[in-house]
Amino acid sequence: MVVAITREVSSRFNECEITHIDRTPINVGVARKQHHEYVQALTQIGCQVIELPEERDLPDSVFVEDTAFILPEVAVITRPGADSRKPETESIIQALSPYRPLVHVSAPATVDGGDVLVLGKNIYIGLSTRSTMEAVTQLQSLLDNYGYKVTDLELTDCLHLKTAVTRVDDKTLLINKNWVDPAHFKGYELIDVDPSEPFAANCLPVKDVIIYPTTFPKTQAKLAQKGFKIINVNLDELAKAEGAVTCCSLTIE
Repeated sequence: MVVAITREVSSRFNECEITHIDRTPINVGVARKQHHEYVQALTQIGCQVIELPEERDLPDSVFVEDTAFILPEVAVITRPGADSRKPETESIIQALSPYRPLVHVSAPATVDGGDVLVLGKNIYIGLSTRSTMEAVTQLQSLLDNYGYKVTDLELTDCLHLKTAVTRVDDKTLLINKNWVDPAHFKGYELIDVDPSEPFAANCLPVKDVIIYPTTFPKTQAKLAQKGFKIINVNLDELAKAEGAVTCCSLTIE
C-alpha cells in the first residue's frame, strides 16, 4: 500500500509565492476541482490518500512536497525557503509521525522538498532561491549514518530542481537539459522534454504508473513510446502558482 498525503487548496491561494513566472489571477474554485481530480487519480492507482484540511492562512500549503521528503529509514522535515511557508511543516510533522522517525532541517538552513531528488542512495539538492548550501551540509550530517550521499546542483531559470528533472523509474529520468546539467546523472537513461514544452520535466511515478499533466502532449508521447503507463491530470490552475504533479503529494511506500 502506498500512502499519499495531500492538502486542500487554501482560500488565499491567490496570495501564493511567485518566483519565475508572471503572476496571473487564479480561480480558487477551479484549482480545487483540479486538485480533487489529482486526488482521484492517486486513489485510482490504489493509494491510501490522507487529505489534510485547508490551511486558510498558508496560501501555498497545497504544495505539501516542499515540507518534507521521505526515505525508507526516516522522513526529513524541511525548512522552506519562503518565510510565509515555514509554518506549513507543523501539520506535516503530525501526519508523518505514524509512518517514519523524523529528522529536521534547522535554521539558518532552508530547503524546499521540490529541490530534493532522491535516486537510490544519492540525494541531489538544487541550489535555488529557496534552498541553500547550509541545508546540503546539514542533510549530509543527518543522513550519513543511513549511507546517503548528498550532492548540490546548480539550476538555471527555474524554481526547483524537480522543475528541471524528475525520476521516471529506477533507470530513467525526465529532464530539461537547459535548466540542469545532465552530466550529474550518468548511468541513467535521459528522456528530454520537447523543446516547445520547457516545463514538462515534472512527472510523478506511483507504483507502475506515471501521473502527468495534460499540458505537455509532445513530451508525453516520448514517455508513451518508452512504454510507460500514464494517467493524465489537468493542473493548469495550480501551475499558475508554479505547481506541478510532484508538488501536491507526499507518498510513503
